[in-house]
Amino acid sequence: MDLLAPVGPVYQAGTLSGSPLAVRAGLETLKILARPGTYERLEAASARLGDGIAGALRNSGLKGCINRVGSLVTPFLGIEGVCDAEGARRADTALFARFFHAMLKRGIYLPPSQFEAMFVSLAHSDADIDRTVVAARDSLAQAAVALRVSS
Repeated sequence: MDLLAPVGPVYQAGTLSGSPLAVRAGLETLKILARPGTYERLEAASARLGDGIAGALRNSGLKGCINRVGSLVTPFLGIEGVCDAEGARRADTALFARFFHAMLKRGIYLPPSQFEAMFVSLAHSDADIDRTVVAARDSLAQAAVALRVSS
C-alpha cells in the first residue's frame, strides 16, 4: 500500500478505494460465501427467477428467451435464442423497454437496458422472486396484448 498515493508514486482512484469500511464489507462477504450451502442457495434462487420469467414468457405467447449463468439472469425479447453479441443485437429493444416500464409500474426495478443482466443475491427471498415472477407474467401479458392491438 506504500506504493499508492499519497505516500507512493502510483495514483489509484475509486469510490471505495482504500476505504476500511469497503475492505471490511468485502471480508465479511467472503465469510458468508464460505458457509456450506451458500452457492447452492444462490443457484436455486437464480434458477427460480430464470425459470419463472421463462414460464411467464411462454404464457404470454411472446417470442423470447432467458439467458442465465449462476446468479446472472437476462431476458431477451423478440428472439428465440441468444448465444453471442450478434444474436443479442437482434433482440427487440422496444419490446424490452415496454416490459421494463411495466415492471417498474409494478415496483420491480430491472436494469433499464436489454443488454444488462439482473443480479440475484442472497438478500432476495423466495417471496421477492415470486413477486418478480408474477409481475413479469402480468407485464409480458400486457405487452403481448399491446402488440396484438397495434398490429
